[in-house]
Amino acid sequence: MVVKEILGASSETDVDWVDARGMRAWRSLLQAHAHITRVLEAELEAAHQLPLASYDVLVQLAEAPGRELRMSELAQAVLLSRSGLTRLVDRMEREGLVVRRACPSDARGTLATLTPAGLDRLRDASGTHLKGVGRHVLSHFSRAEQELLADLLGRLNPQSVERRDARESA
Repeated sequence: MVVKEILGASSETDVDWVDARGMRAWRSLLQAHAHITRVLEAELEAAHQLPLASYDVLVQLAEAPGRELRMSELAQAVLLSRSGLTRLVDRMEREGLVVRRACPSDARGTLATLTPAGLDRLRDASGTHLKGVGRHVLSHFSRAEQELLADLLGRLNPQSVERRDARESA
C-alpha cells in the first residue's frame, strides 16, 4: 500500500512523490540497516564482549586528533543522545577504555580520551568487525557499486562527506 492511500491527499502530507518504489527503497534501507547492525553487534559481542556502540566510540576516538573528542562532538558522531553517551562512556571508563577530563579551552566542556587499553581493545575487535562488514555488506556489491552506494548514501549525511574530505586533506 502506498503512503498516499494510507494518509489520503492533503496539503499537509505532501506525499505525492512517495510512491511504491520510494517506499520500497526506504523500507529496504531500514531493514538492511537493522539486519546488518544486529549481525555485526552479535559478532562483536560473541568474540569480544564489546557492544557495537562501544566499538563505534572507540573508532571515533581513534580517528580524532589526539585520540579525544568533546563529549558533545562524540555524541553527534555516534548518533547517541548526550545522556545515552554519558551512560555508555561511564561503562567504558569503568572498563578502562576511555577517560574523561576537563576541556582546557572551555571549562564547561568535557573531553573523552581513548586509553591505551581502549586502543588495544579496538585493535583486537577490528578484525572481527571489518571481516563482518566485508562478509555481510561489501561482498554483495562490486567495487564500482560500493563507490556508487557510498556516494548515494553520502547525500543523506553531509557530515560524513565533510569528515572524509578533512581526513583526505590531512
